Amino acid sequence: MKLLLDTLRAGTGYLEKHGVDEARLNMEHLLAHVLGCRRLDLYLRFGEMLQEVDLEKLRGLTKRRAEGEPLQHLLGTVDFLGNELVSDHRALIPRPETEYLCDLLIKHYGKNPPARVLDMATGSGCIGLTLACAWKESEVTLADISEDALDLARLNTSRLGLERVQILRSDLFEKINGSFDLIVSNLPYIPSGEIPALSREVRRDPVLALDGGPDGLDIVRRFLVEAPAHLAPGGRIALEVGHDQGYATAEHASGLGFSEAEVRADLAGVERFVFATKALGD
Repeated sequence: MKLLLDTLRAGTGYLEKHGVDEARLNMEHLLAHVLGCRRLDLYLRFGEMLQEVDLEKLRGLTKRRAEGEPLQHLLGTVDFLGNELVSDHRALIPRPETEYLCDLLIKHYGKNPPARVLDMATGSGCIGLTLACAWKESEVTLADISEDALDLARLNTSRLGLERVQILRSDLFEKINGSFDLIVSNLPYIPSGEIPALSREVRRDPVLALDGGPDGLDIVRRFLVEAPAHLAPGGRIALEVGHDQGYATAEHASGLGFSEAEVRADLAGVERFVFATKALGD
């Protein structure tokens, strides 16, 4: 047996030695996960002795974290705007930036949500499912090219009790029928040459969810060309793109006939969200 506080300190030092950012916070999350308690409750249990069975489990998780396995994969779930989503190797880990995009959309539409919503390249389903939870009357569709990602999205759909959400496999709009009032997407936008330099944690995400071609915008440009045929008049697109891609994306959208193209910043001030509208006469 070992004192909880001593275990926390030792684990933090081990993670720091292996280059893990926010080592103390990571260790607290792992310890709370093993003990089945809230992270903040650990502060009331510093004098507690840990059982060997818990220590053994914690050692395994700590070693995997030190080797670069993402914390979210080790915990198995991530909180996304109040919803608990399963997160693993099958799809991009839901991130706070994407949470904020959902928050912006929910606030923008207020009491008049779009009737039909498409979450393109849905991954875990985090965007579409969050909007489906907020907009009870909206018809929401999730689409992705990856069957692995769709399996994860189906799991999260079931966990949230959102059986009304439609899920289908499609290479962008290839299998999409009908028109939508909102199409939202976090497409792959990392330039191919930058992927080897990403953090080891990000490199655990599927390459398919990261690689946006030579300049990162190959798939975004395809999306912008194909999306108008699937938007209702006055329908909107909402995209998350790279930190230096917002204005180029908005300019390209305007050149393709979208109106009201605008770029919005995330909570860190990074201008990564692009919104545009299909003209009413189109």
